[in-house]
Amino acid sequence: MLKTALRNLLAHKARQIMTVLAVCLGVAFVSGTLVFADSAAEAHRAAASKSFADVAVSVTAKEPPPGAAAHQQTSALDDALARKLAAVPGVAAVRPSADGSAALNAADGTPLRVDPGANPAVGYVPGKDGKDSRYPLAEGRAPTNSGELAVDRGTAAAGHFRIGDTITLATDGPVMTKRLVGIVTTEDTRVTAGGTLALFDKATAQKLFASPGHYTGIDLSAAPGTDQSALSRRVAGVLPADRAEATTGAAQAAQQALYVDTLTRGYEKLPLVFAGVSLFIGSFLIINTFTMLVSRRTREIALLRAIGATRRQVSRSVLLEALVVGLVASAAGFLLGLGIAAVLPGILSTDGNTLPQGPLVIGPRPVVAALGVGVGVTVLAAWLPSRRAAKVAPVEAMRTTDQPPSAQRSRIRGVAGLALLVLGAGVLVSLSGAKDASEKNLQNAMFGCALLVAALIVLAPLLASPMIRLTGRLTSRFGITGHLAQQNALRDPRRTAATAATLLISTALVAGLAVIGNSTGQALDRQAAAGLGADYVISSPPMTGVDPAAVRRVADTSGVRTASAVTDSTLFTGGGVREISGVDSHTVHDVMKLDFVSGSAKELGPGRIAVSSTLARANGVTTGGHLNATLGRNQESRKYTVVGVYKDNPVAHDALGARTEVAHDSYLPGSVQRILVRTDGGAVSKTTEDRLRAAVGNSPLLKVQDREQFVHEAAGTMGNLLTLMYGMLAIGIVIAALGIMNTLAISVAERTREIGALRALGMDRSGIRRMIRLEAVTVAAFGTLLGLAGGLFGAWAVGSLANGAMPQYSLALPWGTLLLVCLLSLTIGALAATIPARRAAALSPLEAVAEM
Repeated sequence: MLKTALRNLLAHKARQIMTVLAVCLGVAFVSGTLVFADSAAEAHRAAASKSFADVAVSVTAKEPPPGAAAHQQTSALDDALARKLAAVPGVAAVRPSADGSAALNAADGTPLRVDPGANPAVGYVPGKDGKDSRYPLAEGRAPTNSGELAVDRGTAAAGHFRIGDTITLATDGPVMTKRLVGIVTTEDTRVTAGGTLALFDKATAQKLFASPGHYTGIDLSAAPGTDQSALSRRVAGVLPADRAEATTGAAQAAQQALYVDTLTRGYEKLPLVFAGVSLFIGSFLIINTFTMLVSRRTREIALLRAIGATRRQVSRSVLLEALVVGLVASAAGFLLGLGIAAVLPGILSTDGNTLPQGPLVIGPRPVVAALGVGVGVTVLAAWLPSRRAAKVAPVEAMRTTDQPPSAQRSRIRGVAGLALLVLGAGVLVSLSGAKDASEKNLQNAMFGCALLVAALIVLAPLLASPMIRLTGRLTSRFGITGHLAQQNALRDPRRTAATAATLLISTALVAGLAVIGNSTGQALDRQAAAGLGADYVISSPPMTGVDPAAVRRVADTSGVRTASAVTDSTLFTGGGVREISGVDSHTVHDVMKLDFVSGSAKELGPGRIAVSSTLARANGVTTGGHLNATLGRNQESRKYTVVGVYKDNPVAHDALGARTEVAHDSYLPGSVQRILVRTDGGAVSKTTEDRLRAAVGNSPLLKVQDREQFVHEAAGTMGNLLTLMYGMLAIGIVIAALGIMNTLAISVAERTREIGALRALGMDRSGIRRMIRLEAVTVAAFGTLLGLAGGLFGAWAVGSLANGAMPQYSLALPWGTLLLVCLLSLTIGALAATIPARRAAALSPLEAVAEM
């Protein structure tokens, strides 16, 4: 039986290629993603190890306790402490630093990447040789006074800077301008991954990020042969225990490695989703291929049974074929995965977030995953066909035609399919009235969608006949070739349904996601537009703010009617952490579109707030009631009087308060996070935008957006969903094409006599090719229509949950996308038939005689 299995595999190797390709795609995504994650982590670690190579112990300041005395608010890290540390036995060198973050404008005035975690700004602290070994100079010289600056090579290239240029930048306050005097190189992973680096002279860095004469950290290098842990204990002995602490360089490297692992694991999610989809869809191709092979070899298997082969031996022979196919697919998929791992950094990188580059790291995890996934999926998918093969009786050898499924089996399939359909549709319909996008309801909705897809797959063989007869009205326009194509598709409904299953699944996923994505995007547009009355929004990054003096400059800008400052903070209530916006009650209605259910914003003041409908429901409060909450950095809860309840508004956030009170208690006292600007007559132009940017000092920390840009950004979260949707569409189409091609290839081989007879009766080669193509299009149309029906129904049910969290949500069909999906599916069906059609057309009438 082993020899028989291997001979069968070699005899049908051309037909197994499609199966190998389908499994290969899934294995490639899995192994490639894992290799990429390991390689990215290693690249980060390698860069981090270079950064900590000369650091044996790092000394940092502790956060002062609440209510600390004035002298404790100042960093304990100063030159006196640095001298003490230099005298500790085993310390070879002391390197103090003053670090923070700074955002820069490019030479054309546009901000470079703005992210406090990716915009390090440090003091250039030269050693005895006059150089800072952390930042080797590539051009120019180091900054020596407050008017000078140095940047790294990457920042210079991104900003188009040259030595002598004037650079505009900001830390967390007013805009500064400095002259570029040097360009350095660095191994800092924050910078090499797409961030920026700014270097100041030591005194300027101390003033900006610590205080004059003080530092944010002191790094110590060890003398040869000195143990880091022992040195750390000696260093801790000379530190003020309540104001500073010592950490070994190894511990810092380990902490960095943990951060890197967490970061790179996030890169795995999207590719692994594609892997799961491709394997799930590919499993239907595997099942279909082995089912057709078993069906075609019924007489052969029956003869083996007649000469003594047991059922177990027959089953094992089929599983052995699957095992070999799985091994080949795993090997090919792993090699393809290495290519995917090599290109993923470029695909996943953005202008503001460049992933690290480095050699591929091939560990045991991707190898084991490739074998487990490839072999496991193939063998499991072949298990059902192997059981069917084992049930072939010796008497089957006497039959000359395939036996249709029994009526009892069809009834069982129908009952099971209807049960799944009723259950899935029932779950989705029951959720349609919930209008609550809770995690539990979303999980139930996903479960209902899975049941619905499963029901369509089970019922597909029973639905094939009526649906293909319906679409036959279109194929009949092609005359006898169209009629024959329809009859060929109807000949084996189970095979047709199994072939169409790949398109059914991918079309259902894509159609559902397309509808939800389009509907949500439009709802976000409407929600943002409905809540914003301003023509421009000037905003700052988290934990920073707009210079309060800039509010007056914006208000005095030509063409500005109203400039309303907004302070954003947190509000801790029994329902969790909420966002509160501190506003001016006299101008808020001019810049925000507030729809009050009761009360108004006119009564805002100390101890008086307005809340959104969602916050009011969560805490059971109404206008005139009281809400116990903690505002910002306050330590104690306070009873606030609710002066109004307004419909949910993303611009206003969860609650509104008086700006003076919110600004006083925010984490950045007195700060402003947003300026909402109303222009004369709603004028929006490049000139107005330039004036507003000039009013805020062209600060790279601040974002100036007109109404359209703000609304577009609010809906920008749909980008990942659309990427996922088109990725799954591509995977589904590729595997569906392989499935159709495989099915038609086997079908052509089975119908050699029939096709030869048609040629003998006068059908020319073009007619044969047209017949095969129309058959493929018929199968593709069947799968596409079923998938669209399931996807649209699922999107309707899931979308109704979003309506509760987003009142502006309404079902909006993306007709263009849905039409594109249909056209692509039909086109792929026709293209997949190219090779089988050419093979069929090449058959001569004499071959029909040879097969008899």
